[in-house]
Amino acid sequence: MFHDPRFWSAVAFVLFFVLFGRSLWKPLVSALDGRAERIRAELDEAARLRREAEQMLEDATRDREAALAEAKELVEHSLREAANIALKARKDAEEIAARREQMAKDRIASAERSALREVRETAVDIAIQATRETLAASLPADADGKIIDKSIGDLPAALSQRAA
Repeated sequence: MFHDPRFWSAVAFVLFFVLFGRSLWKPLVSALDGRAERIRAELDEAARLRREAEQMLEDATRDREAALAEAKELVEHSLREAANIALKARKDAEEIAARREQMAKDRIASAERSALREVRETAVDIAIQATRETLAASLPADADGKIIDKSIGDLPAALSQRAA
């Protein structure tokens, strides 16, 4: 047993721990306790950060849903406005078309009246010219004085009939 190297290795191991065990044990335990405390603090920090992240996720989800609802409302409002604008534009276009149609009808009526007046004036001019030519051809030269005298004599009677 005293000649066995395993025995002396065991004795040296026991003596090493008896002599240096306390001086090695305290720093070793304090280092391990410090590391355990640091790990606990990191775990607590990780749990706090996770709670904050979950809260931020809830807030972001709530904000996203609110933004989606607002965007949907804006789209619906825009569609309603576009429909109202299109309806107003259609009404305005119809009113403008009606006004232009009425103006065209008024121009046509005015042109018809003007053309009718020109035709009448031309017909009167032609009738007067034809009457002159007919009278000049059919009446003798001294008859025109008699017709004028008779017309002047009949004038007071014609004026008194018109006045009554």
